[in-house]
Amino acid sequence: MLANYHTHTKRCGHAEGEDRQYVENAIRNGMKVLGFADHCPWVYPDGFVSHTRMRPAELDDYFNSLLNLRREYQKEITIYIGFESEYIPQLLPEQDKLLADYPVDYHILGQHFLTREPSFYTGQIFSDEKILENYINSVIEGLETGRYKYLAHPDLLGFSGSREIYDKHYRRLCEYLRDHDQPVEINLLGVVEHRHYTDEHFLRLAGETGCKAIIGCDAHQPHRLDYRTGQELCYEMARRNHLPVIDYLPGLGKKI
Repeated sequence: MLANYHTHTKRCGHAEGEDRQYVENAIRNGMKVLGFADHCPWVYPDGFVSHTRMRPAELDDYFNSLLNLRREYQKEITIYIGFESEYIPQLLPEQDKLLADYPVDYHILGQHFLTREPSFYTGQIFSDEKILENYINSVIEGLETGRYKYLAHPDLLGFSGSREIYDKHYRRLCEYLRDHDQPVEINLLGVVEHRHYTDEHFLRLAGETGCKAIIGCDAHQPHRLDYRTGQELCYEMARRNHLPVIDYLPGLGKKI
C-alpha cells in the first residue's frame, strides 16, 4: 500500500497507540501518504457525550499533534488530517462551526448511525429491507453534498434477507459510486477480523458495475498500517472481482 486515508487515534475511545506510532508504522510499510480520519465530534444540543468518537475538547490536541508530526516527517511521508463522520443533516451546522478554525484536509463518510446517537448501530445484520433502503438513501444523500472524499466500509450494513433485495439496493449504491467517480473501500479491518464487511458478494457487484476500489486500513492500532498479509488479502479480493485499486484521492494531492 502506498497510501491509507482511514486511520484512527486513541481519542475516539476504541483505538490504541500513540500518533507517532501510526506514522512510523506507515513509513515502515513504505507508504507515501497517511491520512488520519478519526471519528469526528458532534455538538449535541442536550450535551450527550459519545464514547465512540473524539470529544470537541480533544480537537486542539489532535491537530497540534498531527501538524507537528507532519513537519517532523515531511521528507518521509505526506500526512493529511481529516475525519470520518456520519451524515446527519440536523447536526452539520454546529459541526461546521466547531471545525471552522481548524485546517481540515478532508472527510470520509462512515454512516454508523442513521440518526443522532444514541440510536441503533448500522454495522449489524438486519432482515428489514426498509433499514437497508434507508441506509443506501442516506449515504447517497450524504455523498451528494460533496462533503466526503469517499464512503468508508460501504457495505457496513449487513442484510440477511434475499440476495435479490440485497442486490437491488447495493447495486444502486455501486452505480452511484461508479457514476460519480467514487471508489469502493475494501476495509482491511473488516477483512482480517472476519466481519460481515467487506463482503465478497458486494465486491462482485461492484466489479460487475464497473467500480474502482481503494483499500482503507481502518486502523485502530498502529500495527494495522504495516500488516502486509492483511493488505495482500485486500488486493487479492480486488483482483478476483476485477476492481482496479487506486492509491490516491482526487483533489487531495497528486497521483502517487
